[in-house]
Amino acid sequence: MSENHHLSCLAFGQAVIGPPGSGKTTYCFGMQEFMSKIGRKVAVVNLDPANEGTPYQCAVDISELITLADVMDNLKLGPNGQVELCTHHGALKNVFAQLAKWNFRLAAVHLVDSHYCTDPGKFISVLCTSLSTMLHVELPHVNVLSKMDLIEQYGKLAFNLDYYTEVLDLSYLVDHLAADPFFKNYRRLNEKLVEVIEDYSLVSFVPLNVQDKDSMRRVMQAVDKANGYSFGDVEQRSLDALMSAAMGADFHFTSTLAVQEKYVQPQEKTVEQEAMEI
Repeated sequence: MSENHHLSCLAFGQAVIGPPGSGKTTYCFGMQEFMSKIGRKVAVVNLDPANEGTPYQCAVDISELITLADVMDNLKLGPNGQVELCTHHGALKNVFAQLAKWNFRLAAVHLVDSHYCTDPGKFISVLCTSLSTMLHVELPHVNVLSKMDLIEQYGKLAFNLDYYTEVLDLSYLVDHLAADPFFKNYRRLNEKLVEVIEDYSLVSFVPLNVQDKDSMRRVMQAVDKANGYSFGDVEQRSLDALMSAAMGADFHFTSTLAVQEKYVQPQEKTVEQEAMEI
């Protein structure tokens, strides 16, 4: 089989995962519409039996085969057990491995509600979950901060948005937490968790507002690079476009600044931010 023929037999996809309420259904609906409008053929597969009343038509819907109650009874999982499937259980990883044997090239798209950025303690927890998912699922990975248009409804950010998307020096986050009497007692624990996250140096995020087509385009481009679609022969691409994808010329930092200007209100610099600039 020639290489070109092999490429033409490949199928590219996104494995959309994340905790309940992170916006997976909205993301799938928005990405399906977005890709369809630019001429791509898209099929959505629902592997979540708790996902009822999807706004899109599924090519395959697992809820037609098994119910949430069945899953809870047979696997002894709670209603939110889908998180454990991405961090501990082998079921999803086995499904992805089988799809790879059938020439599916997948990238995991891990959605996290952006409002967790407004709570430093929860953000450290999100970082740990994201890292655990990346290591367990064993797919090229794109972490996404969803619902960016709602980010400040839950409070102000302690740092600029790029601090969270690029996961910069987390020692400042630990120092910020130490100002809270509750978290002060857990400083050593937070320091060790942060060390693990920084040692792997894998976690970063792409900000997303599903209603913003430019934001959707940036996420789609990140996924295309991760699963290899950017380098296939499905669409006509110029050498410049391929080199841009290969070298990562579309820097996340620039797009993050645009998102911050659009959705995050300017604020006075904190002591931590001034220290970071120094």
